[in-house]
Amino acid sequence: MSTIYKILCYNAIMNWKDWNPGLDNDHLTMREVLGSLPGNDPEEISKIVKFFENPDSPFAFKGAVSLERHDCIHILLGRGLLSQDEAFVIGFTMGTSKALSKTELAVFKLLVRYIYPHPYKMTANDLKIYELAVQRGHECRVEKIYDFPFENYYDETLGDLRKKIGINKDKLSEVYVKEKELLPNTIPSKRLDV
Repeated sequence: MSTIYKILCYNAIMNWKDWNPGLDNDHLTMREVLGSLPGNDPEEISKIVKFFENPDSPFAFKGAVSLERHDCIHILLGRGLLSQDEAFVIGFTMGTSKALSKTELAVFKLLVRYIYPHPYKMTANDLKIYELAVQRGHECRVEKIYDFPFENYYDETLGDLRKKIGINKDKLSEVYVKEKELLPNTIPSKRLDV
């Protein structure tokens, strides 16, 4: 790992709001970038969130994913940890199920807008990005990204993983341009790789 990357990792750990892997990291391994992630312990996640987003819950929505795999999806999509980033990652993940019904979509949006506690609650603007991401996840060739065994590929480069899974960075950049148009003045929009 390069000295510059170690410094970036250290700084990222110091402030989770600033952590953002971006898309210009094809040469790094999943393990290297995961090492820079200032993530939560599973015990810190709200029970309400676990009820609907933990794949082991009988009430989980399509696209429910373990915390470890969720973190890997953040990295492959080049997204940070702010609520707009979370909205994109969750929407993309759910969209890759290819079978998300309009009812599930509506119920999930109500839950994250009005029932989820802070900091998991989504704003009206976050929901715009969530919808954009659901559509992108549905249209891409990635299928059920939440089922991909990332834990078996931590030493693969991100470039190889993106190819293996079917994540096209050019297509992501296109959707990120739309996101910037929708919300041009937010921190996540300003740091998107387009």
